[in-house]
Amino acid sequence: MTIPLTSLVLPAYNPGPLVERTWDAVREFIADRAAESDPWEAVFVLDGCTDGTADRLAQLPGSTGPAIRVVDYPNNRGKGHAVRTGMLAARGAYRIFTDVDLAYPFADILRVAAALKAGAAVVAGSRAHPDSRVTVPVKALGYAYRRHIQSWVFGASTRLLLPVTLRDTQAGLKGMAAATAERVLPALRCDGFGFDCELLTACARSGIPVAEVPVGVRYDSTASTTGLRTTVRMLRELWQVRRWWRGRSVPLPLPVPAEPERLPRAA
Repeated sequence: MTIPLTSLVLPAYNPGPLVERTWDAVREFIADRAAESDPWEAVFVLDGCTDGTADRLAQLPGSTGPAIRVVDYPNNRGKGHAVRTGMLAARGAYRIFTDVDLAYPFADILRVAAALKAGAAVVAGSRAHPDSRVTVPVKALGYAYRRHIQSWVFGASTRLLLPVTLRDTQAGLKGMAAATAERVLPALRCDGFGFDCELLTACARSGIPVAEVPVGVRYDSTASTTGLRTTVRMLRELWQVRRWWRGRSVPLPLPVPAEPERLPRAA
């Protein structure tokens, strides 16, 4: 029996030299999965990068092969647009997106893939899951605490404004079956960081269950794209999502498979 292809989508905006380490890690991961007769592809989405990322990637090993592809467009449109573009360009029966810095290890990516293959239509990594683990170096404790407070405030606001029950909406690791992605994603409108909340709202409005899996996130850097200005913009996007999706659902809802059982505790 042929094992279906799984796609890994990595949106990026001016990632700098970091993207080369990610490329090498992803290339090795895909080779390892191929050796296990589990075919994967990776789609790097360059969201209007102006730092030479496209030229940098073109020089790397594997840049001309089918297992790793690059989708590049000229103007920065935001995370939501980049994720939608990559997920719809992907060819896999299962499609997963994560941050280009690989903050979530490949073990978590495989956990999301396993839940999709077990029948889930949508899977979200959750830092609030009781089996999740967060690794924080001493120098980043203050940063991690601030991120925790920001996440708590944003999560509470999300549950107040939207029909979303997940306690962690913003973890940068989610996946969808291809049929769900191709039905839901074209209906979404949010181009910014509010994309995750709009996706979860669309699922809630359309009766599509979202399975949560534990993750093992690490904070290696205190650099953040979620400062006060970004938080205010995200809250504004929440209100827009609320307006857009009041009374709406995705047309012609798919028959959705049952939510899989909770997966075993993360190693």
